[in-house]
Amino acid sequence: MKNLTAEDRQNLRRIGHQLKPVILLGAQGVTEALIEELQRALNDHELIKVRLYGEDRDQRKADLEALISASGCQLVQSIGKIALLLRRNTQPNPRLSNLQRFAHLLNR
Repeated sequence: MKNLTAEDRQNLRRIGHQLKPVILLGAQGVTEALIEELQRALNDHELIKVRLYGEDRDQRKADLEALISASGCQLVQSIGKIALLLRRNTQPNPRLSNLQRFAHLLNR
């Protein structure tokens, strides 16, 4: 996976601003079911928002790192309890891929 440039991150954040969280990480933490759902969401949408509940900042950071390592995605941005994750699909579905659906928001 290539490293994201500052311009790439800016463009992805522009798309991410339009999105609602599709993965909610709650009190149970990182489970197999959550990882499976994360994999499905990344395969379908490529760029997703994750909401991390909990008051312990260090625990949220550890949970986020566990999600990233389990799914092979990249962290685009993390602010407070919201994280924006990216994993490009080799054959994205144009109806589901947030990168293709919101391509008009990208800098050209």
